[in-house]
Amino acid sequence: MSASVPFRLLRTSVFAVVCLALGLGAHLFGGGTVSADVLAGGLVAAFAVAYPLSGRERSFGAVLSLLGGLQVAMHVGFSLAHAAAPVEAPAHGHSGLVPGLGMLVAHLWATGLTALWLARGEALFWAVLRRLAVRLLAVFRPVAAWTPFLPARTAEPPALRSAVLRHVVSRRGPPVLVDFG
Repeated sequence: MSASVPFRLLRTSVFAVVCLALGLGAHLFGGGTVSADVLAGGLVAAFAVAYPLSGRERSFGAVLSLLGGLQVAMHVGFSLAHAAAPVEAPAHGHSGLVPGLGMLVAHLWATGLTALWLARGEALFWAVLRRLAVRLLAVFRPVAAWTPFLPARTAEPPALRSAVLRHVVSRRGPPVLVDFG
């Protein structure tokens, strides 16, 4: 199932904002600082990378690899912007572009969890769209295609039976003998 432009824009926007929030949160949690122009650049970069891939449903592996790659790019961008800042934060988790072990584990854990969350949301989104399409097709099916069952007319009326005999099960005859021999 392929998505139209408004759906692609919505999906890409959600992905880009979540990706930016994850990278920004990890960077701020590590003691770094980020300026507004670097944030805007990160959002534009995430949007530009994700938009061409938003045309159809993606698997967990695809979401994880895209999110992981963008997290590495945002980490490098935030670190370069942080290194260019005149005031160095003493609590920042690494020096230069090489993260410490704690920051690397935090990035990997958060990226995996967020990718799982986005992939499940992606699957739910597409399942809802498929079900909605099926329901709408059933509702808006052309009326001319539906023909009610009309019994064929016969020359003689059918023989009438009483209501009691219609539902009676008749088992006439002697009971069946069981041979134990």
